Amino acid sequence: MTTLRSQTPEPSSVDTLAPVFKASGDPLRLEILRVLRRDTFGVLELSQMFDMRQSGMSHHLKVMHKAGLVESQREGNAIFYRRPLNLDSEKLTDQAIRQIFEAVDRVALPDELQTRIDAIRDQRAEQSRAFFSRHAGQFREQQELIAAFDLYAEPTAEVIRQRQARQHWHKALEIGPGEGGFLPVLSGLFDQVMALDNSQDMLAKAEQACSEGQLTNVELVHGVTDDLLATGNRFDLIVANMVLHHVPSPADMFLDAAGLMADGGCFIVSELCSHDQNWAKDACGDLWLGFEPEELTAWAADAGLTAGEQLFIGLRNGFQVQVREFWKTTRPPRNRAGE
Repeated sequence: MTTLRSQTPEPSSVDTLAPVFKASGDPLRLEILRVLRRDTFGVLELSQMFDMRQSGMSHHLKVMHKAGLVESQREGNAIFYRRPLNLDSEKLTDQAIRQIFEAVDRVALPDELQTRIDAIRDQRAEQSRAFFSRHAGQFREQQELIAAFDLYAEPTAEVIRQRQARQHWHKALEIGPGEGGFLPVLSGLFDQVMALDNSQDMLAKAEQACSEGQLTNVELVHGVTDDLLATGNRFDLIVANMVLHHVPSPADMFLDAAGLMADGGCFIVSELCSHDQNWAKDACGDLWLGFEPEELTAWAADAGLTAGEQLFIGLRNGFQVQVREFWKTTRPPRNRAGE
């Protein structure tokens, strides 16, 4: 027979829950948690978004951080905030936090708030576009301050070759082709290739590469993934080489990739792991200082994609590159170690 004692949580356990519910018991804080569902924002951005003084926003974030509702992420000299990457399903407080997230995620964002979020993303995107417009001629030199092209392009190409040999795909999309250095690989493996970039200057570089390489099956498109979604195009493979740290909302790229992929398709990403080299923002136009692998996995899962093989490449200058694949299927190919 179950006793009353066994049904009642220990007082100490209840005590641990109180700070979580107290910190979340405010409409503004719940709205902050809602906008952090897939995004990372700085204090200044959140103050702008909610039209309040920075000191007031900092206070709210400090309380939420102490309760475990948000965690900080340093991007150079700025502090950004996001939802916790890892919640322990066995931990009572983390269970409560997850339930709070699930509840606020069912609430639609007000139109006015969504407009302000879009404005912040537009500011970030313009910053990236302006950089590549100014430095298109020095693109390769600046990118190789961090990672030489071949160091991540070759492993990425090898993953694609292995998958293509079994999948027999026909149509590929490269997001952010840069100077077009990876397009010959895709052109040789696929019947149709599309290259999408929001910088006309970089597309001109890619067009030159296509002309010199006689890549007749490559279509160059100016725009962003949002634009492409409206066209109804679907791809077997989407690849983004060292692109995520340049886009205003990396999580949204996973959502867009999922929408642009055919069933059974694959999204392959090569990207920097999280680092603390702030000079990369000015020298290379980076909006983000890399990403934790768990961030990419969480964004992919939120978009309905399943993580597959992963490869990590350590560089002599201290940077680390991750090559990841994400599948639009319930049964992705097993990692090589399990084959």
